[in-house]
Amino acid sequence: MITLESDYNNGCHPQVLQHLMETNNCKSMTYGYDEWSERAKQKIKALCEAPEAQIWFLVGGTQTNATVIDSMLHTYEGVVAVGSAHINTHEAGAIEFTEHKIITIEGRQGKMDAADLDHYMDEFLHDGNADHCVFPGMAYITFPTEYGTLYTAAELDALYQVCRKYDMPLYVDGARLGYGLMAPGNDITLPYLARHCDAFYIGGTKVGALCGEAVVFTHANAHPHFFSIIKQHGALVAKGRVTGVQFDALFTDNLYFDISRRAIDRAMEMKRIFEQRGYPFYIDSPTNQQFVVLDNDEVERLGRHVRFTVWGKYDEHHTICRFVTSWATTEEEIEALRTAVLG
Repeated sequence: MITLESDYNNGCHPQVLQHLMETNNCKSMTYGYDEWSERAKQKIKALCEAPEAQIWFLVGGTQTNATVIDSMLHTYEGVVAVGSAHINTHEAGAIEFTEHKIITIEGRQGKMDAADLDHYMDEFLHDGNADHCVFPGMAYITFPTEYGTLYTAAELDALYQVCRKYDMPLYVDGARLGYGLMAPGNDITLPYLARHCDAFYIGGTKVGALCGEAVVFTHANAHPHFFSIIKQHGALVAKGRVTGVQFDALFTDNLYFDISRRAIDRAMEMKRIFEQRGYPFYIDSPTNQQFVVLDNDEVERLGRHVRFTVWGKYDEHHTICRFVTSWATTEEEIEALRTAVLG
């Protein structure tokens, strides 16, 4: 059975595992104050061209989003996101569990438009009842989006300028950041991202690590007690070296970017297979997530050979299905998919 339902359904990259094994018998400081975590932080700062950045390693994406957002908001504030945003659709109310409301605005192909955010903020601030409402305290986006689409550098800049206009931080969820950075046509780099948001995270769980995400506060703007907030959220690993060692490996010799690029190469091969078969796409994605519209009978047939995600109903006779490659997807798996799809 070919498995294309997820990009975190495997272990970790062999070089990450090797680094874990090589350091296994070494003694270290705990809670992320070890030599490998520090080395990984320095590598990330250099790649972001942000020597003043503050970096923290957390255990997973949901914990990271809940912890970062909670740390950046006052008790009376909420976070603005598009309706399809990951925190609004696939995190089981984790943000609301911290007693912060997710304020949704309309998205465009999964993206937040700067003009839409500007319009929302202008209307909110001129509403005579604003003091009775949850105050929009920050903006949240993902790169890539939940639909595998990408912001352009111009779009990100426009969004950041709106956030600066209203003195609200912009936070970027980068669970699949590597796949976005390596996607064809992308014009955003790590340094550009660091200059155009107030915090973001570099996804490890979905890009070669066993677990872990690297949060980057780009302007030395982390909450002064962020360590305690991480622990309060249950996102602090006592053996912090586990994440530090992994990111040390991922950011050695461009490994993070190389394995992300390979996943994109496999995704583009997969996309061509679906195009050759004549399947329509729900949305045009240049990343490792491909959303294909299948006849309901074809969903059942293909499901006997390939694991994929049923994303949602398209109409009475068709279903939106998501196929995902990862750093671990092989050429052999893509060839097996070709046989299953084309016969």
